[in-house]
Amino acid sequence: MSNTKVVDYWKQAEGVGRLSRLYGQDSERLAAEALRYEELESLFLKNFGTRGNLRFFSAPGRSEIAGNHTDHQWGKVIAASVDLDVIAAVVPREDGIIELASKGYGRCDRVNTNDLAVQKNETGHSAALIRGVVAGLVQQGYKVGGFSAFTSSEVPSGSGLSSSAAFEILLVTILDILYNDGDIPPLQRAKIGQFAENTYFGKPSGLLDQSGCAVGGFAALDFAGGAMPAMKQIQVDFARAGYAMVVTQTGGSHANLTHEYAAIPGDMRCIASALGGSVLSEVDPAAFNASIPSLREKCGDRAVLRAIHFFTEQERVVAQGHCLEEGRIEDFLALVNESGLSSELQLQNITPAGETVQQELALALALSRRFLHGKKGAVRVHGGGFGGTIQAYIALEDVEAYCADMNQVFGQGSAKVLGIRPVGGVELV
Repeated sequence: MSNTKVVDYWKQAEGVGRLSRLYGQDSERLAAEALRYEELESLFLKNFGTRGNLRFFSAPGRSEIAGNHTDHQWGKVIAASVDLDVIAAVVPREDGIIELASKGYGRCDRVNTNDLAVQKNETGHSAALIRGVVAGLVQQGYKVGGFSAFTSSEVPSGSGLSSSAAFEILLVTILDILYNDGDIPPLQRAKIGQFAENTYFGKPSGLLDQSGCAVGGFAALDFAGGAMPAMKQIQVDFARAGYAMVVTQTGGSHANLTHEYAAIPGDMRCIASALGGSVLSEVDPAAFNASIPSLREKCGDRAVLRAIHFFTEQERVVAQGHCLEEGRIEDFLALVNESGLSSELQLQNITPAGETVQQELALALALSRRFLHGKKGAVRVHGGGFGGTIQAYIALEDVEAYCADMNQVFGQGSAKVLGIRPVGGVELV
């Protein structure tokens, strides 16, 4: 797009069609997204001073549909790409340098694609993800090169919608399309993003987040064996069934909660190790049930409860997948409620141990259940827990009232209605 302003393109039928594929059919939403891309073009020009062959890319956030804290035990999950994304205006360059600036951040990262050693001073910063993605591509035998980019994200940080994974998939998508003809499969893109996050950014994570951002639509994933997950895509239309998915950001902070998150896989691994496995997916549920008395002594009751959650959650994920495939949405929602209660009572990832003042997730779940009393719908914790977000399925006629209730307590805009996006990382034009 070297001669036509982006704002003119999005007014044309082709541009509107490309936007609607990502953001749905609502005319107000499409107009807002067109303005967002127009602003992105202006920000790129302001920061880099040249249009060149300006290209536009997008990668979505993701929602965990089923399988709370199961991926790190090589278990089963259902994830979905959502219609909140991170976008980039990009111009390729020939000097092997990647320069990337982002809206809302005051600095511009500069990474030489010929220098791929881990930089300790980049740990926890976006430059580490850029360098790590390049290194992951090179390690897998793919081509890399330079580009200048300006990004803008609608995926809120700390929302449980995987803003970091969306950024990683955006980077892989750019380098894939610019230098590899777009030939990298979605799950391979996800593995490269995970490598960057684990090895360069310094954050241990499973593959759920990156897979949900890379694949598009609903995807049932089985991480058995710990390598590339088995994947099956599922066609679902909640709106046609009369429901909307609403995620509420409760405002709770994940700061200083690393020990809480680490304790969950730690407890599960203790049980697995006692029964001869490395993760719970390698353990026979019958052997676990027969060994509960000795496991209480070895690992403690909390670990036993968390293992019970894992095994029952695995059964639920399979059942929920069948419900979605067969259009049995009411049965699916009943299982969502079961999952939510299991996370609260057995997994215990709602309120940090000893916290008596800030109990945002517990409050949000209680208010949601009170709202849903006598109504159709479901609610559960969304993602890691101990703060962050809840996920609710609300009948379409009740969505406005539900969002108003949540916004009144947790702040305007905290409740977001999410659409499901059918594609992962893409180039728009």
